[in-house]
Amino acid sequence: MVTGANQGIGKEIAIKLSQKGIQVIGTSTTISGVKVIDRYLKKNGFGFVLDLKDTDSILEKMKEIYKKKYSIDILINNAGVKLDNLLVYMNNKEWENVIKINLTSIFYMSKSVIRSMIKKKYGRIITIGSVIGYIGNEGQVNYSASKSGLIGFHKSLALEVASKGITVNIVAPGLIKTNLTKNLNIFQYKKHLSKIPMKRIGTVEEIADAVIFLSSEKASYITGHTLHVNGGMYMT
Repeated sequence: MVTGANQGIGKEIAIKLSQKGIQVIGTSTTISGVKVIDRYLKKNGFGFVLDLKDTDSILEKMKEIYKKKYSIDILINNAGVKLDNLLVYMNNKEWENVIKINLTSIFYMSKSVIRSMIKKKYGRIITIGSVIGYIGNEGQVNYSASKSGLIGFHKSLALEVASKGITVNIVAPGLIKTNLTKNLNIFQYKKHLSKIPMKRIGTVEEIADAVIFLSSEKASYITGHTLHVNGGMYMT
């Protein structure tokens, strides 16, 4: 399952997984998004409406999947949201919605698949984090808090299920060419580029390749790890 699979990074991840012969369930918050997913997956999976902001409905929706006898062996928590504002101007909804979608939904999604993975003694949980969770950014206290919260969550969950054949990891992108970066003006673009030693922004394909690696048997001894894909913008 790949959340937010109708565009950007999520779409590229879903495509690459399907090319590996893996059946993919891609989620979107809208019916139009589901139609996009159905079109590119064709016979290799299908789209599914899932609103991560409505955390109460996540477990019910996931039960529907299991009732149809589908088994989720790989969970890719990709969907996320940004509602930027300086803290002094940030309202409650801008804080709560970002935390709900970027952090709280990961708890519900992971909980919905973990028992099945434990029974099978196999599973991959991979979440798309962000370099901002490590370095912070002005106007993004909500986004930064949500992404840094993922780090503790994944390390703890990795410890809980390490002996069950389940790995739990994060891929943390830096500045990536998506619809969001298209809105940058030339001055903003140059400012961001000046912080990247490789002097270029990344691609959705490069993030998807990192996810494919972590979901494969080649990464079976890696867990509780954050894989940074940021052109040297942040190094550990």
